[in-house]
Amino acid sequence: MDLQGAFHVYDTTMRDGAQQEGLNLSVADKLNIARLLDELGVGFIEGGWPGANPKDTEFFRRAADELDLRNAVLAAFGSTRKAGIAAADDPQIAALRESRAPWVTLVAKSHTRHVELALRTTLEENLAMVRDSVSHLRESGQQVFIDAEHFFDGYRLDRGYALEVLAAAFEAGAEAVALCDTNGGMLPHWVGEIVSEVIAETGGRVGIHAHNDTGCAVANSIAAVEGGATHVQGCINGYGERTGNADLITTVANLELKLGRTVLPRGRLAEATRIAHAVADITNFPPASRQPYVGTSAFAHKAGLHASAIKIDPNLYQHLDPVEVGNDMRLLVSDMAGRASIELKGMELGFDLSSDPDLITRVTARVKELESQGYTFEAADASFELLLVEAVEGARPAYFDIESWRVITETSPAGEAVSEATVKLKAEGVRYVVTGEGNGPVNALDHALRQAIGQAFPEVAKFELIDYKVRIFDQGHGTDATTRVLIETTDGESSWVTVGVGHNVIEASWGALIDGLTFGLRRHHG
Repeated sequence: MDLQGAFHVYDTTMRDGAQQEGLNLSVADKLNIARLLDELGVGFIEGGWPGANPKDTEFFRRAADELDLRNAVLAAFGSTRKAGIAAADDPQIAALRESRAPWVTLVAKSHTRHVELALRTTLEENLAMVRDSVSHLRESGQQVFIDAEHFFDGYRLDRGYALEVLAAAFEAGAEAVALCDTNGGMLPHWVGEIVSEVIAETGGRVGIHAHNDTGCAVANSIAAVEGGATHVQGCINGYGERTGNADLITTVANLELKLGRTVLPRGRLAEATRIAHAVADITNFPPASRQPYVGTSAFAHKAGLHASAIKIDPNLYQHLDPVEVGNDMRLLVSDMAGRASIELKGMELGFDLSSDPDLITRVTARVKELESQGYTFEAADASFELLLVEAVEGARPAYFDIESWRVITETSPAGEAVSEATVKLKAEGVRYVVTGEGNGPVNALDHALRQAIGQAFPEVAKFELIDYKVRIFDQGHGTDATTRVLIETTDGESSWVTVGVGHNVIEASWGALIDGLTFGLRRHHG
């Protein structure tokens, strides 16, 4: 693999991205993320800062034996040597050598005030630190990148010195220098102009490392490439400190699908959605639904006008085919829906409604009526499917008949609250009366309901409530306000969302629970 000649896609999720507030990665997490990044086809994976913390040192030790990367190579991150000490004697440089990473990325100061105030050394000594560190690691057999920290701000303050830092790096053998918008304050046209000037002055390979504090990290990265940069750094899902780094998938998708550049191995971009969501599962940060290209809402259509056009040609309201990034088009059913939305959504769920315009009209009217009462179906596909089945088949799927239910909450002198629910129902001709306990009324109802139904349908034991959202409407009515509940249920293989509405949270939750179990049983029983 000719990494020196190729366009560089460089991921720093596990180092710079891990600086995001609340994001903590174990060594096992980092190994799994590295495998996913390799599947995406990035060229370089920055694994962390060996020597700076035990976790990153352990990652590189294990990665050398446990990772079998096909597309990427590992890069270890570190800093140039300390002032007044030889690179060969610097413990931090030694940790980079011992990491066994074939590539090293060194952060270097390129802003005069940072050199004098943060490093507390002279401008000339800083240049020597860059030269010595790069040449020493090259002599040790490692390839080197330089991250020119605070470059754009430093270039504006003292253009000559910022360029001297780059010249020192290139002369010592650095493969590329990434210009860092460390504070994230740049705008695209500024970045494009400076990158063009730097390439003209140095003649070396220049990269971009953008932060998103102006909301322009991706745009700044694209502007840098248009200005001649051939090395792009970023993080999956835009992770990173403060407002994050450039979202690497959005950047790459724009380069490939909008500018016609080949930056990943052929066919790898089609894995983008799967990999973005898999990394989100590992980091335990829910995927952003409105994330460009890979978000669940990236190709979701709600307005009836849009649906009517999409029925004729999907591309009339989509900037590209979502399959290109491994995503899919979604039709949202809401009070904005028209007949075309209902027909297309029905087709998506396996119902051909095109031959029954009266049925489409009835379903459309029913959706609008229910949404006026507080229901929402755009996020509750399972409840909509049950509504559609009832309209098509003339009856709602029924696997059990509820006789009654009640729930009480008792507080002990110690202040602990325990809820107890009793459910009476019939399933498969047998009457069941079951009591369940939980840490709240909804939890108790869920336990009692699944215990009762599970005696007739054992597969219910697989069902688990994994998400629960509450919204209060008509807040001016105080405790008499309408409540809407969305519940996500899984059977271990897939998940579905149902909605319930009531005058209180328990009533609304009950409706969503019943829909969730009914939908799950219908799925298992065909």
